[in-house]
Amino acid sequence: MTRQYSENPQFYLTAAAPCPYLEGRLERKVFTHLVGDRANALNDILTQGGFRRSQNIAYRPACEGCKACVSVRVVVDGFDWTRSFKRIMATSRDLIGEEIPPAPSSEQYSLFRSYLDARHAAGGMAEMSVLDYAMMVEDTHVDTLLIEYREATPDSAFTGRSSGRLLATALTDILSDGLSMVYSFYDPEETRRSLGTYMILDHIRRARERGLPFVYLGYWVEGSPKMGYKSRFQPQEHLGPQGWQRA
Repeated sequence: MTRQYSENPQFYLTAAAPCPYLEGRLERKVFTHLVGDRANALNDILTQGGFRRSQNIAYRPACEGCKACVSVRVVVDGFDWTRSFKRIMATSRDLIGEEIPPAPSSEQYSLFRSYLDARHAAGGMAEMSVLDYAMMVEDTHVDTLLIEYREATPDSAFTGRSSGRLLATALTDILSDGLSMVYSFYDPEETRRSLGTYMILDHIRRARERGLPFVYLGYWVEGSPKMGYKSRFQPQEHLGPQGWQRA
């Protein structure tokens, strides 16, 4: 039986655990389930309210005495295409990004493992199996897709598609007011391309083409080296006590 949401979905609180961003601190999260025929609408509302999605769960930090995690979204209209950003786009102009349904593949998982082993070997996702990866991708009741970025092949100019080498992948939710980057990973050996930055820039471009005003990047944590890159994408808005405001 499909679970149906009431007008007031149930929220739960996790036990305290070590903070992955700030050493010596503990984190707690409030979460609810995203299932049933209202999952899309609820995901919209909660993302706009500072939640993130993981599989069929929407969560946000609820840490006592700490407000370090700040929700960030890039403003698409008037985005500042700096010389550095234009150079990154030009460097990877040979890539073809194809939007596909959220279906996992062994090729994606191989790339995912290479990325984790090189960039996040000590992180919470380091031990994810192929089944864990499949659940991350396909366990969803909301409007989501995968974007696979591949090296162009000779026929790509005519088809707009490619069967070339997979270099990066993004799992992305489509909201009423933007694109939310749930998780992305890439070939860690392709250092000249700045693929992490490239995918964000490509999402800004795709949001503009869809007429969507924002790209949601998740949380920015002041003092965390892992999150510092997010401040580069301007203009952007941060969610605070008074709502979304220009940073």
